[in-house]
Amino acid sequence: MKSEESIDKIIHVNDINIGSNIAKRRKTLKIKQIDMVARLQISGMDISIYSYNRIEKGTQNPTVSFLYACCQILHCDMNAIFNFRAP
Repeated sequence: MKSEESIDKIIHVNDINIGSNIAKRRKTLKIKQIDMVARLQISGMDISIYSYNRIEKGTQNPTVSFLYACCQILHCDMNAIFNFRAP
């Protein structure tokens, strides 16, 4: 079993809270969580509102396919999700 510290390192890559970044982008576009989940499900993602909420809170790790689907729905690229900026 992983320690609490190792889980934090997975969810917060280099102090980046991926779930929080997704939530901010979603809220900017005025998309409710339930609508985001519906859009993800339509795109082929098998996700519940409970799992989605946990990803935004940072207590569940997202998959790469989830992140890609979010980028498509939120009209952004992975740089926005990971909050990367060009040097």
